[in-house]
Amino acid sequence: MTLSPGSADALLFDLGRVVLDIDFSRAFACWGRHAACAPEQLVGRLSLGELNHRHERGEISDAEYFAGQCAAMGIALSDAQFLEGWNAIFAGEMPGIAQALARAAKKLPLYAFSNTNNAHVAHFSVVHADVLGHFREIFLSSSIGLRKPDAAAYDHVVNAIGVPAERIVFFDDSADNIAGARARGLIGVHVRSPDDVAQALAALGI
Repeated sequence: MTLSPGSADALLFDLGRVVLDIDFSRAFACWGRHAACAPEQLVGRLSLGELNHRHERGEISDAEYFAGQCAAMGIALSDAQFLEGWNAIFAGEMPGIAQALARAAKKLPLYAFSNTNNAHVAHFSVVHADVLGHFREIFLSSSIGLRKPDAAAYDHVVNAIGVPAERIVFFDDSADNIAGARARGLIGVHVRSPDDVAQALAALGI
């Protein structure tokens, strides 16, 4: 669908790499330092499969997740050491996003939907409270028990927003998440850089 002024009643944003910059090299550097090994050794070992998905759906505790990831990477870290690196991935706000959200919030209600976990929520909700304050509500996979790109996750969020799916513009950096959103009727904007957000907002007259 071509975006134009008046074509949306709500805007829905992913957080990682759309609102908040993410840099996993910072985590590996921290963990490598604590484990006395080269960060490069750990990069390919981090589990991104079911362990990650269960953590993001709130099905396992942070401690269980930390232990599982340490086992996958073959290192022994305390929960505090793992958490230090886990939260180090947040590298600040994406360029220009705070100003864009402030401008957009004057025209349309803003919401966020993130695949995340309780440990990260406790961190970013405090450190990035200012920019996150632009959102009327933030839907967290670990709180609702559903994660993108599952159909039920989008249906839950659309129902909670109370606006027809085809009137919600969804911004996400994952092609899979955008495809899942479009399949449920949302207008998807694949964010590869901050320019994609700026251009979509401009097309909406924001």
